[in-house]
Amino acid sequence: MRSYSPDLTPPWKRSKPVPEVPAEPDLVVEEVSTGFCGAVIRCEKTAEGPTVTLEDRFGKHRVFPLVERGFMLEGRVVTLVRPTAGGPVRPTRTASGSVAVPGARARVARAGRIYVEGRHDAELVERVWGDDLRVEGVVVEYLEGIDDLPAIVADFAPAPDARLGVLVDHLVRGSKESRLAEQVTGHDVLIVGHPYIDVWEAVKPSSVGIPAWPTVPRGQDWKTGVCRALGWPENTGAAWQRILSSVRSYRDLEPALLGRVEELIDFVTEPVPD
Repeated sequence: MRSYSPDLTPPWKRSKPVPEVPAEPDLVVEEVSTGFCGAVIRCEKTAEGPTVTLEDRFGKHRVFPLVERGFMLEGRVVTLVRPTAGGPVRPTRTASGSVAVPGARARVARAGRIYVEGRHDAELVERVWGDDLRVEGVVVEYLEGIDDLPAIVADFAPAPDARLGVLVDHLVRGSKESRLAEQVTGHDVLIVGHPYIDVWEAVKPSSVGIPAWPTVPRGQDWKTGVCRALGWPENTGAAWQRILSSVRSYRDLEPALLGRVEELIDFVTEPVPD
């Protein structure tokens, strides 16, 4: 007859059970011992037991064992488990990696705005951050260049309850863009930029299916030169649609753009102090 040994551990010292969560693709979690945060890429069986591969926002991969109480999901400890074959797949994240809000209605547009340089910039921001922007009530408009940026900012009349964020291409020290940015930056205006000549370069070459973005000689139209160097038809509109269609989520974009767009969203949605 098997003997019975009662658990004499005081109730307040016993570990409470935690939820088991299927490690579905794109679920974003944090590994408790390292703090590494990333989206689930895949689960695998190994000789040491099941593992999960996570990818952070910069494209770095880490493999972790699927152990009890091993991860944090939205601030609480959970146990990740392998998803069941044929189980339901639910979208847990938007294309930007934010928590998806099923059925959320678009918020009434804020007075604050985000301006970007051109139509391609606006389309790329919409493709990755569109769901987030609608939930937050942020409108993105494009400027057709920034030569008139000081006048545009003055006409907008930024205020604490109507902040203005601007995303600028090729914002590097000493450039025309940096000099214009210095003229208009203020408490209620934030100018940020990426180092690329054009927003096309902010899409990872591997996502587009090319080894690298080509170097275009000075004096040539950059977009036309890219098409020519890659052997694409010299139709920049068609080339952009090809590039845009290769973007499925934030993982297809370079970190230098990701951080800047999210910085702008945070800036224009920051609560007005009482």
